[in-house]
Amino acid sequence: MEKCWESPNSTDALVSAFPSRLAGDVRSGLAVVPDGRLSSADPLNVEVWGETVTIPYRIYHDEPNADVVRSLPGIQQVILHCLYSRHCDGRARQRHLEQIVRLDEAWVVPFVVQLAGEYVVEILEAIYRGLPGLGVPDSLQRGLYGEFIARNPAFFASTERRVVSYWSCYYRWKYPEFGTYPGSSLAEAFRAAASERAGAPWPRHTPAPLVNTDGQTT
Repeated sequence: MEKCWESPNSTDALVSAFPSRLAGDVRSGLAVVPDGRLSSADPLNVEVWGETVTIPYRIYHDEPNADVVRSLPGIQQVILHCLYSRHCDGRARQRHLEQIVRLDEAWVVPFVVQLAGEYVVEILEAIYRGLPGLGVPDSLQRGLYGEFIARNPAFFASTERRVVSYWSCYYRWKYPEFGTYPGSSLAEAFRAAASERAGAPWPRHTPAPLVNTDGQTT
């Protein structure tokens, strides 16, 4: 069960989820967000553009009116989609993820990677579909994710461990081998991006993928 405290996903706390150069746009976007009364503990600290940002583990605000959100400048819409990808409702997380996953913005990346370490398998599949460049050597998308993981190795290691834990707890019955679980393919793709960025194999914190008799990994 998530630990919560009263009051506060304050504006300042949510502004800190993004690099400082976006602070004005974050505050403007938050002006349309309904108040939230609970905030989960253990926010996530990661590095983006040489700054430490603090991403909420969950937010409990109601979603703002969709027409109001569409009236905002594009960057403010993206900021709100990022924040609501941390919503307590898994369906809401997936809806907002699908609005940001294809964007090649460094400050979007940690929100996507965090979702890769959560338990909704449909979200894992949406991430994999939304990142076609992740498997393309030297692509912009692969570079962005590889750079983020290289700067945040402990965060990614924790993400990998959560992928394994949720598979074992909730999905082993459906995917008896970890290598067949969607989270395994996603972790492999992220690790390949980090390896390309580092110029060396990236440490593994998941079971190795299966190897078929024809030598192909699964």
